[in-house]
Amino acid sequence: MEWLGDYTLFMAKAATVLVVVFLIVALIASLKERQRGNEGSLQVHKLNDRLASMTEVLGAEVLDKQAYKAMHKARKLQEKKRAKGTEDAPRVYVLTFHGDIKAGALEHLRHEVTAVLELARASDEVVVRLESAGGMVHAYGLAASQLVRVRDAGIPLTICIDKVAASGGYMMACIGNRIMAAPFAMLGSIGVVAQLPNFNRLLKKHDIDYEMLTAGEYKRTLTLFGENTEQGREKFKQDLETIHRLFKRFVSDYRPALDIDQVATGEVWFGADALEQKLADELKTSDQYLTERVRQADVFELRYVQRKKLQDKLAGGTASVLDRLLLTWASRFHNQRFW
Repeated sequence: MEWLGDYTLFMAKAATVLVVVFLIVALIASLKERQRGNEGSLQVHKLNDRLASMTEVLGAEVLDKQAYKAMHKARKLQEKKRAKGTEDAPRVYVLTFHGDIKAGALEHLRHEVTAVLELARASDEVVVRLESAGGMVHAYGLAASQLVRVRDAGIPLTICIDKVAASGGYMMACIGNRIMAAPFAMLGSIGVVAQLPNFNRLLKKHDIDYEMLTAGEYKRTLTLFGENTEQGREKFKQDLETIHRLFKRFVSDYRPALDIDQVATGEVWFGADALEQKLADELKTSDQYLTERVRQADVFELRYVQRKKLQDKLAGGTASVLDRLLLTWASRFHNQRFW
């Protein structure tokens, strides 16, 4: 059994060497990241080329040889014709905003808008594929302000809603010169909501005192642990009404044709109903609209990508491995039922 002891010692040494190498590589990468900062990069894809490539692949499979050659020749002629007027050809810049409750995509949006405004002309167009059910007032207020920059620059702004633009999402959408919605997209929810639990009675039940000191009559209105008062509730409600009034005024400024009192009830409308309420201008999916624009202009999709830190990459990889292990274990011992 002496060989087993030698083998164990060898494996321990090898593992130690690997750990040391990994730590050195991680340290070097961390130093490089500190020097570069947490900068991101702008990625640009021309949708005209992407659509042409997919059409070529499909055509090669479904068309006969003669028809495929004719299609290929016609596309090449069209490209040459457009190339002659490249400088004057209209350009469409496509941005995508998928909003969470904190409007986390805001950081990408602000960089994308800044880049577009450096080159965009009045003959161009900015299309935003927007999807958000709303969230924090201040976050979505700033996100909406990024789209206001496009309007103020005199660049036509089109908002495409395939799924949902509600509350803060609609605050952003209403800025568009045109709003296009898919037939079952949800629009509206022009209202304000706030909710929080209160544990004061639970604390009293267990003889736990809670103290909160403030300076200013309304520094704190409703709390999680203190005893809330009618005065505090009334003030909190007044604050919500103030935000709602500002929200309504903002939407009215950009959508004057709306009957704001009729739609600012917190309700949402689907597709055709949203069109009838003038929350949208046309029923059309973003895919349909962009395919049309590809035939008329040069269409560029922009994405600002943030460089991930080393620890984030390692954490993401570890989480991915754990997820796969968990699914494998569940499939073996729980008859592949996942909840």
